[in-house]
Amino acid sequence: MVSLQAFEARARPGRQRGASLIEILVTVLIITLGLLGLAGLQGRLSASEIEAYQRSQALLLLSDLGNRMAANRSAASAYLTAVNSPLGAGMTCPTALTTRAQRDLREWCLALQGAAESQSGSSVGAMLGGRGCVESLGSNEYLLTVAWQGMVPVSAPPESVACAKDLYNGATGSSCANDRCRRVVTTLFRVGVL
Repeated sequence: MVSLQAFEARARPGRQRGASLIEILVTVLIITLGLLGLAGLQGRLSASEIEAYQRSQALLLLSDLGNRMAANRSAASAYLTAVNSPLGAGMTCPTALTTRAQRDLREWCLALQGAAESQSGSSVGAMLGGRGCVESLGSNEYLLTVAWQGMVPVSAPPESVACAKDLYNGATGSSCANDRCRRVVTTLFRVGVL
C-alpha cells in the first residue's frame, strides 16, 4: 500500500514525467512542415537541374554550328534562316543536300530536334522544343541563336533576340505568356576577311 506522503511526493509539480498529447502533436506538426519544405526544395532543385542541362545542350549546339560555319566561311551567308521560321522542333528540316551549308543546316536541324538520342522511337537528345536561327548583322557578322522551352516562367529574353519569338507562349492567362518560358543563348560569329 502506498502512503499518503509517497503519493504527494509523486504529484509535486516539478516532477512531471512523460510528454503530454499537445506536446506530441506540436512536434509532429513541426516535423511534417519541415518534411514538406524539403519535398518542395527537392522539386525546385530538379527543375533547376533540367534547366541547366538544357542550357548546356543549347550551348553545345550553338558551338557546333559556329564550328561548321567557320569550316565553310566562304559560304557563311548560305546558313541564314528566318527568325520567324527557325530550324528545329515542329519544323521540316531542309532536304536539299547538294552544298556543304545545306548538309550542315540539315544536321543542325535534326540535332535541334533531338536526333542524337532516341527513346521509344522519339527523339529526346536535345532541349524541349529546340529551335535555331542564323541572322545576318551585316559586315560579315552573324548572330547564332538557339531557343528552347523553359521549365518555369522567368523574364522574357530581350526584344533584340527575335529567334522563335512567341513560339513558346502558353494559353492566354498562363504563366508562360509573353515569352516568359522562352530561353535563348546567342553568339556572334564573325567571318574574317583573308
